[in-house]
Amino acid sequence: MPDNTIESSNAEQNSRWQQRLLGEDKQRRNDHRSPYQRDRARILHSAAFRRLQAKTQVLGVGMNDFYRTRLTHSLEVSQIGTGIIAQLRRKYPDLRYLLNSMSLIESICLAHDIGHPPFGHGGEVALNYMMRHHGGFEGNGQTFRILTRLEPYTPSWGMNLTRRTLLGVMKYPATYSQLYIDQLRPDIANHRQLKPSEWPPVKGLFDDDMPIIDWVLAALSASDRQLFISSEQNHTHVDYPHLKTRYKSFDCSIMELADDIAYAVHDLEDAIVMGIVNQHQWQRDVVEQLTEIKDQWLISEIANIGDKLFSHEHHLRKDAIGTLVNGFVTAIGISTNSQFDEDLLKYNAELEPDFAAALHVLKQLVFKYVIRKPEIQMLEYKGQQIVMELFEAFASDPERLLPINTRDRWLAERNANNNPMRVIADYISGMTDEFAGRLHQQLFGSKTAGIMELSREQ
Repeated sequence: MPDNTIESSNAEQNSRWQQRLLGEDKQRRNDHRSPYQRDRARILHSAAFRRLQAKTQVLGVGMNDFYRTRLTHSLEVSQIGTGIIAQLRRKYPDLRYLLNSMSLIESICLAHDIGHPPFGHGGEVALNYMMRHHGGFEGNGQTFRILTRLEPYTPSWGMNLTRRTLLGVMKYPATYSQLYIDQLRPDIANHRQLKPSEWPPVKGLFDDDMPIIDWVLAALSASDRQLFISSEQNHTHVDYPHLKTRYKSFDCSIMELADDIAYAVHDLEDAIVMGIVNQHQWQRDVVEQLTEIKDQWLISEIANIGDKLFSHEHHLRKDAIGTLVNGFVTAIGISTNSQFDEDLLKYNAELEPDFAAALHVLKQLVFKYVIRKPEIQMLEYKGQQIVMELFEAFASDPERLLPINTRDRWLAERNANNNPMRVIADYISGMTDEFAGRLHQQLFGSKTAGIMELSREQ
């Protein structure tokens, strides 16, 4: 897809933000792509990105052929992200130098979920528990690790993306050890007793990746870096005990809004089509929750859009979904934090207050009726068990059970006195839902046929 922006003409072309950790001298014939166009291509063509087609978004893969997977979700986030950029360019012509690349925001949005393990949040909590003594596990931290270490575009530096793209995927720019608060909780007696609310992952990067984190943040002044990675106790979520980072980069704030809009609106569409959410619930949990808003357009749309959303005419529902997405995208502005010197930290995209309230209510609707639905929680629970039992098996005898390439990585980490358990987490988190389920069946089920099908390296 051609990029019809002014990427190449900007003075930032040769700046520190377009640098790559590993210097490149690729003399390819007539290749005039910008650095961010190259980043997007590397992400799109990666095995980790393709695997998203077989990973759970909200509704489990295989439940229906309509709903979204993590792959289609990521594509929608990318589309919304470019829509946000287009709107901000018109509203803030003085900041066009920060908004000069559609490929940059596409890259960040396409990559944002690339580190999520099989079975959604259930798999994430399971891996975090199994890694509790080895630096924890969290999907966003794994995204950074795949991009910078694991995807074999280079021998050991992942996709070797630009510094600005990597800054943009850092949703939580501090490390596990900076954010973790020990709850002194005893280990569970067996895997079936794991409660996700008692073992929430630390939202941050892995200490194992500190050298690359340092390189990304080396472009910042010492004061900017210190403020950027600062954290605080989060009192809005009483079930989250750890510290949370306070700041995100400009590009990351755009990606996060695009992600939230896609989650709230498009996952709502899935739920409506599948009969999980009805119009009575919409009226009670959305319309009646937004009586305090003042924005006239939003008041009118929220009051009337329900008839279209729940219409049996598919085109009316699609029109309503498009109207909601457009409403949120056009209600995004740019805030300024003068504490930062670096423009990529000084500016953040944010929703107007009434629209932020509406988006929160929509997210709560999806959480209440879709994510907390017992049938969905059963799938998450089953996924938890699969992931924990796979981890336990591989950790019991890695040299015997791990695939050859993964075993070699495990041995290298062990021999270097690093963290070999991270290699097991890397292997399992890269699996699709189906692959993890089949591998679990081969290890623990009564059937033995087809074992060779699973011998390929994930």
